[in-house]
Amino acid sequence: MFGNGHSWATQRHREVYEFYERLYTTMDLAAALFFIVGSIMFFNEDLTYTGTWFFLVGSILFAAKPASRFVREFHLAHLPLPGDSDDEGKTVRILDDDPS
Repeated sequence: MFGNGHSWATQRHREVYEFYERLYTTMDLAAALFFIVGSIMFFNEDLTYTGTWFFLVGSILFAAKPASRFVREFHLAHLPLPGDSDDEGKTVRILDDDPS
């Protein structure tokens, strides 16, 4: 699955890959922000409990990042490639704006 080189096989592959990269980056940034805010909250004793929840949410987001990579690879693996055959043995034609 990982590193099979199919990320750019067709326009649809590129779109799926780019969607998951944006998702991954968003989760990464959100996790970092939750950790920063949680750290700041720990400077105020009244906000320690809430800060702990921020750390938990940040941790969950950090755990979700590799999970999104698995989902991406699974999604890409199930997209048809140029030259694949369907159930009837016919070659699947991928409509793509790339003439090569």
